[in-house]
Amino acid sequence: MKLKIKFYLILFILFNVCLYAQKEVTDSISYYNNQANINIKTNQYKDVFLYTQKAINYAQEHSKIKEQAAQTAKLGRLYYSLKKYDDAIEKLTESINLFKTITPSAEYAEAYYFLGLAYINKNNFSAAEICINKTAAISKAFEITGNNELIRLQKAIIYRANQKYDKAAAILNSIISKPDKPEISDTKAEALYQMGLIEEHNNRNNLALNYFNKALNLNAKNQNLDQKSNILLAISIVYEKMLDKSNAYAFLKLHLNLKESIAIATNEKLGINDYEAFKEKQREQNLIRLNKEKQEEQKTKNFSRLINYLSIALIVILSLLSFSLYRNNIIRKKSNQLLTEKNNELIKAKEKAEKASNARADFLSIVSHELRTPLNAINGITHLLLEENPKKSQLHYLGSLQYSGNYLTAFINDILEINKIDSNKIELEHIDFDIKQLLEDLQNSLMELATKNKNTFILDIDPDIPNNLIGDPIKLSQIFMNLINNALKFTKNGKVSITGKLQSVQDTKAVLFFEIRDTGIGIPEEKLKTVFDSFSQGSTEINRKYGGTGLGLTIVKKLLNVLGSEIHLKSTLGEGSVFSFGLTLAINNNQTPAEPKQQISFDISLIKGKKILVVEDNKINQMITKRMLENKEIICEIIDNGEEAIEAVKKNNYDLVLMDVHLPGINGTIATQAIRKFNSITPIIAMTAISLNENRAMLLSYGMNDVITKPFIPNDFYILLCKYLAD
Repeated sequence: MKLKIKFYLILFILFNVCLYAQKEVTDSISYYNNQANINIKTNQYKDVFLYTQKAINYAQEHSKIKEQAAQTAKLGRLYYSLKKYDDAIEKLTESINLFKTITPSAEYAEAYYFLGLAYINKNNFSAAEICINKTAAISKAFEITGNNELIRLQKAIIYRANQKYDKAAAILNSIISKPDKPEISDTKAEALYQMGLIEEHNNRNNLALNYFNKALNLNAKNQNLDQKSNILLAISIVYEKMLDKSNAYAFLKLHLNLKESIAIATNEKLGINDYEAFKEKQREQNLIRLNKEKQEEQKTKNFSRLINYLSIALIVILSLLSFSLYRNNIIRKKSNQLLTEKNNELIKAKEKAEKASNARADFLSIVSHELRTPLNAINGITHLLLEENPKKSQLHYLGSLQYSGNYLTAFINDILEINKIDSNKIELEHIDFDIKQLLEDLQNSLMELATKNKNTFILDIDPDIPNNLIGDPIKLSQIFMNLINNALKFTKNGKVSITGKLQSVQDTKAVLFFEIRDTGIGIPEEKLKTVFDSFSQGSTEINRKYGGTGLGLTIVKKLLNVLGSEIHLKSTLGEGSVFSFGLTLAINNNQTPAEPKQQISFDISLIKGKKILVVEDNKINQMITKRMLENKEIICEIIDNGEEAIEAVKKNNYDLVLMDVHLPGINGTIATQAIRKFNSITPIIAMTAISLNENRAMLLSYGMNDVITKPFIPNDFYILLCKYLAD
């Protein structure tokens, strides 16, 4: 019997030992660490975070500070690898504080190293430098040599960021000169990339490109995708600076595709919902722990603190009541005086604001006006050079110069247009026009852009819209041109449609609705409220890719406000945009539809051999205008002032006069008035860098037949000459 009892006792003890051993296996730092490593290999980061946090909790519960520090540092490195730099900084700092309480080790140095990398990615280079220097000091103290090149590389990156290019280059060149070995290929590739950035900063683009290409070749051996993405972007930027648009676009496209792939892969690893759930659970656990630690302390302090607060509150209330009673009489006496002073200040502030607004308008007007004359010279000389059969090597530069000149011209025109609207100096016309014909003309003029981008371009106009409407066709053309041009520009291989509907007819007014719809790139939701602001586009990359001044939609919004309407926008990123607005226009029932104007094209036979007087005081503009006319076999005479121009028209028979508005002595408008007293036949065309205070109607009132604005487009200039020189 005793033997049986001993036997069962032994079995019971062995059973409990086995249970304890089994528990120890599945509830230990080693077990959780192994499980985390297994899940890293299978990209199950949800479970990686879970087991790493369990290891931290286990170490904390069992007061194993070294293991707690190591596992916390591991969690920080995981956050860094997934680009969660703020979380990485938090955990790595926490691990370093734990390491400080124990004997320093290689893991201590590694925690500082990754903290430095996280700060570099956050562009906090002062903090990064402290961390990297600390890593170097710990590594030197413990004779850790395996990470020397990595530490030197990070120092070089920090030097470059702080514009200490000589120090950075010295370190980078020493790394690049090392023999090629698999274990340092990633470091050498990064060093080559950093040297390329330095050479790019110094505008040595070919040398920068050489470094980037070497870095890209070396990167192919280690498959560091983030590094490859950075190199591709850097190559694209250098090609753009070298005006090689084709290669710049190609490498930018490779960069964006790779960047998107990296983001997708990271998101798949991360599992945004799982990650947020994990972070939320961590926060809850931390709150529970902190609450437990503070609960006992709080209990002892609450009562005394409450008594103190009540005493202080009572004293403060009594003091405030006494002070209020004292101040009340003083405030009553001064209230009227203060109100009077404030009113005076508001009046002065209003006057200052009005003066500032007027000064801004005058400044923009003067600047835009003064830029036009030299810009006319740039555009004119570029046109003349392109007509003189330049070398192939020069065509690219001349084309770029012509593009830049046209871009700057459009930019100045847009600024002046916005300034006119803001200064209430815009004048609306009220003339008869056919809006259906206007939209058809716009469709024809923009068909080339639609074809270039392989877009289906549809115009759907309600036939019930009256033919004779009264309004301002020029302003409406500006509105439609900006909206349709944007739709065609930001859409490729898609569809752009313009819809016009008659909603109702009220007495002698037509209520119209217009919609411009595209299937282009769309606009991000966060940009929908700001897209009508000046200089606003979707992003820097979009601005570089598609161009534009960022003023078109601002002009559309402001013009529609002047016309008593409002622009509406709906857009989905990647699916397209819809711009819509309504208009109420008067109907002229007393007139028959106007015959469409005959389009005039350039025909050299109409102007060949004609005699033109050019009245222009700017020597460069004299030379350009004369050369442009003589290239078309026109006889040209130059006069630089209004007084001589009047005498010349009296003595000679000219087929046409080109009259600059701003001349020394009497200006072009006064000279035109004087000529019209004895000659009402010869066409006179005004040439002006039109300013805020000038407009077409004002210039025509002096007797001029037409106006051409500097800088002018050569083809428009010749077409205008054909219009008035045709027999």
